Amino acid sequence: MRKHIISADSHITEPPETYVDRIDHKYKDSAPQMVRDDKLGDVFMVKDFPRPVNVALAAAAGKDASELRATGARWEELHRGGWDPDARLADQDRDGVFAEVIYPTVGMILCNHRDFDYKKACFDAYNLWIAEFCDRHRDRLIGVGQTAMRSVEEGIGDLRKIKELGLKGVMMPGNPKLEDYDNAIYDPFYEAAIDLGLPLSFHILTSSTDNFQTRGPKLNSFMSIIRGCQDIIGTFIFGGVFERHPKLKVVCVEADAGWVPHYMYRMDHAYDRHRYWLTGTQLSKMPSAYFRENVYTTFQDDYIAFQLKDLCNVHRLMWASDFPHSDSTWPWSQEVLKKQTANLSESEKEYILHDNVAELYNLSV
Repeated sequence: MRKHIISADSHITEPPETYVDRIDHKYKDSAPQMVRDDKLGDVFMVKDFPRPVNVALAAAAGKDASELRATGARWEELHRGGWDPDARLADQDRDGVFAEVIYPTVGMILCNHRDFDYKKACFDAYNLWIAEFCDRHRDRLIGVGQTAMRSVEEGIGDLRKIKELGLKGVMMPGNPKLEDYDNAIYDPFYEAAIDLGLPLSFHILTSSTDNFQTRGPKLNSFMSIIRGCQDIIGTFIFGGVFERHPKLKVVCVEADAGWVPHYMYRMDHAYDRHRYWLTGTQLSKMPSAYFRENVYTTFQDDYIAFQLKDLCNVHRLMWASDFPHSDSTWPWSQEVLKKQTANLSESEKEYILHDNVAELYNLSV
């Protein structure tokens, strides 16, 4: 490629001191902290969580599928690039990736914490840490902050703080404390995000419905993890959020994209045929038009997405490596991309692997 490859979704592995050293003093004793368990390995203990947050799969990139385990990992065995910004560049270079948009790992799970005050304190601490992490290499480490969305006013304040820290976007919890995201009370928040140039990201596993409670074998639960993101997109579109805020940009993170053409078709069918008896907002365009313009999707190993790029908006597709999580393409990203992008023109490759994410986050790499 003539341009640098950018991963639109990668992750850090929060080091043990992330929250304890930076959290509001009120939560010092209950902050998420790492402990060593004889059976589970190194885990993060989180107040009021029914089970610890294991780090094994969070840093399993590069392992053979037969080696993947949900438990048993030790901190010193994990990818150093998960928390060391200098080591991170070596990991990028090995994979042929120049820069990454970086999301949390423990912070992703914290999105579903029921105590919004605790969640707010954790996210404030994380935002300080990720800003420090990215400061060393701002051109290659693109940080995304977090907000708990306890209230509209506080959410706007979080956006401003995230911007001041030099972060490029905001990771949203799947469920706000008040109402739902299509409620008009959030209109000022969306206008603030537009004015500040901060895209809103909704990552898989951050909604209350992302609980892996599916029927059949456990492997079947893997098939359901994109559903939460689909529900959020439908809420924004059918709820008229993009109708009211046409410049708003939302990122559907790590939920793949091969399903997008059918989902848009299905949305159009539902609106055309059933809008008079099912509740929804009056729209000036068909639902698919809002999806094509306002929604970006990230994906890592999704051959179908590349094949169906003409049925999507090629300017809204963004490839990602998901490093260092277990579903990552690292360190085989170049091999995967060579195979999966064989049908794309050079300009289409540049859109999906560089231009779209660079434009969205106003990057100069």
